[in-house]
Amino acid sequence: MDISLLFPLLILLLFIPIFLSGRRQKRQMKEMKDLQSSLEPGDVVMTTSGMRGTVVDASYEDTVDLEIADGVVTTWVRGAVREKVAVPAGEDAPAVESAGEPEAESTSAPSLEKAPSLEKDDSANGTPRS
Repeated sequence: MDISLLFPLLILLLFIPIFLSGRRQKRQMKEMKDLQSSLEPGDVVMTTSGMRGTVVDASYEDTVDLEIADGVVTTWVRGAVREKVAVPAGEDAPAVESAGEPEAESTSAPSLEKAPSLEKDDSANGTPRS
């Protein structure tokens, strides 16, 4: 084998992994952008900082309002939403009473009815929205 063919082959072998990782990164960015733009009220999401909340208002382009506790609504940048959380089937279902045992108190996802009523231009943290 001629040594003059070795250099172009070596260059090609170095650039293939770089090209493939760039494509994978673009695909992941597109999936994340699609997720963040598809948020709807009632979705349970996890933020990049690990906060779990329920989407209350997703009508703004850059932000989303999350209910993190009963009646506590915070405003987050859409880019902070990392993933939608699948709510376990048992969490929404009422507790089943067993014979001879007292009825367990059911735990359910935060209710959207308890969220404070915000006007379209109001913000949960008191700053005006533009």
